[in-house]
Amino acid sequence: MMGLFCALVARDLRLALRHGADTLGAVLFFILTGTLFPLALGPSPDLLRHMAPGIIWVCALLAALLPLDRLFGAELEDGSLDQLLLLGLPPSMVALAKITAHWLTTGVPLLVAAVPLAIMLGLPTSTLPILLAGLLLGSMVLSLIGGMGASIVLGARRGGVLLPLLVLPLITPALIFGAAAIDAARTGLPWAPDLELLGAFLAAAIPLCPLAAGAGLRAAVE
Repeated sequence: MMGLFCALVARDLRLALRHGADTLGAVLFFILTGTLFPLALGPSPDLLRHMAPGIIWVCALLAALLPLDRLFGAELEDGSLDQLLLLGLPPSMVALAKITAHWLTTGVPLLVAAVPLAIMLGLPTSTLPILLAGLLLGSMVLSLIGGMGASIVLGARRGGVLLPLLVLPLITPALIFGAAAIDAARTGLPWAPDLELLGAFLAAAIPLCPLAAGAGLRAAVE
């Protein structure tokens, strides 16, 4: 079973690398949106430094949402989703493989792009490890909840409109914990509790989101 799971993840990674528009679009959106905030907020370094945690997390959330509409949609349209569900893997494992590939092709590039964006916004270099640790946990949560939402609206009319309405309220706690950890590290306050809460959120999402996503995939092909 694990071999099939890894093969499915590798297949999705090859497809994502072959058609890299989604990954490139998410990274460009993240960088472009983050660089536009100083134009809106003004040239004050103190204001930018204060707003930087929220800016980075909001941009990461919106960028991660961009490829979700096609996470399962392409396979549903060409009929390959039925074949994936006949591989012998439970639907939850198929969904988890797709979510894992989404995180590797979207979450990891966003982690890399977050460092220069944070420096540009004036975050102290001492907070960069906290930023990366929070985004590492938070990007996984984004992919898990986003994959669950994408499977639930799969096949629905105007699913691309429904998806953000479903995902954004569920992901808001992760955004709050992640931004609060960076802000606490910047101001010298304890930041570990916020990352622990984010880790607890991830620990709850890992078993629950693939099960819900698998149920959504079964419903979509029936």
